[in-house]
Amino acid sequence: MYPALAVLEGLKAEYPDTRTLWVGGKGGMEADLVSQAGVPFETIPAAGVHGVGLRALPGNLWQLVRGIFAARRVLGRFRPDVMLFTGGYVAVPMALAGLRIPSVLYVPDIEPGLALKTLARFSDRIAVTAEDSKAFFPKHSDRVVVTGYPIRSKLVSWEKIDAYRFFDLSPDLPTLLVTGGSLGALSINRALSSALGALLPQMQVIHLTGTRTWQQFTNIGEQFPSDLSARYRAYPYLHDEIGAAFTIADLILSRAGASSLGELPHFGLPAILVPYPHAWRYQKVNADYLTARGAAVMLEDADLAEKLVPTVQDLITNDDRRAGMSAAMKSLVQPDAAESIGRILIELAKSDK
Repeated sequence: MYPALAVLEGLKAEYPDTRTLWVGGKGGMEADLVSQAGVPFETIPAAGVHGVGLRALPGNLWQLVRGIFAARRVLGRFRPDVMLFTGGYVAVPMALAGLRIPSVLYVPDIEPGLALKTLARFSDRIAVTAEDSKAFFPKHSDRVVVTGYPIRSKLVSWEKIDAYRFFDLSPDLPTLLVTGGSLGALSINRALSSALGALLPQMQVIHLTGTRTWQQFTNIGEQFPSDLSARYRAYPYLHDEIGAAFTIADLILSRAGASSLGELPHFGLPAILVPYPHAWRYQKVNADYLTARGAAVMLEDADLAEKLVPTVQDLITNDDRRAGMSAAMKSLVQPDAAESIGRILIELAKSDK
């Protein structure tokens, strides 16, 4: 979602008369965040068909068929010159309904999932975050362009003094940022809850619990004396304000979603990555990419309880090692990713005239 919003932000800045329509799924934060960005939003039915049980498969196939017909109606009303896909179930019916419309597929992770591999067959251009992604599109290599990961301007607009003031934290202490994504990671939250007593004497902690697990962890800072609880900040989620957290963090503990490939390099933020263990391996591939370049270290989810505290303490007290990881992260930045994808979209839109 955020990479697409970054691309649209760039397009609107250069081509203010551009008409845009966002087609998404029902539920979640997508509709609210897209509407806040001033982009019209519509929904269509959609569901996954890969890896679902036999009981769910007939219903999901029916949802896919309904989604194709709904997508045709949307496209008939809006009549776009070009389409941008960033993955998800909704993109498949849109792509099938709009086969004659030029399209760009953006692949945020190193390894694409099945939906993105399917969409690649129908896309005129395939934009990827990193060179390593090319290996996953051997049949479409002539259409693959390495653009980097699009970043919203508000994310990188914070000054350190303002970021410290936003969180009411001290610039004299190292800062650990902990996040498990917008919904939250229960295993990370539990491990941090147990580890805070050992960590807070040495550092301050910004903890994004995720909206799904917020109620379980909202009060964990209250168990500590006031001098330590003053070093802990918990939030369910941060939107543009996540840029403030990135700006002052000395280290991040997080899952290894696509944003770790794009957002962390912009801030040169050393990372401890914990790939989500109960899904396809794309987070492990992302983590391997960053660790191989010296920008991150990786922990297995099952090892969090045992290794979180020593790993964090070792890195937060080792300025030289973190400096090397930070430099490695920064070396991966491609700052003009949004503009690059925007230029591809305009080029395709004009070529179809």
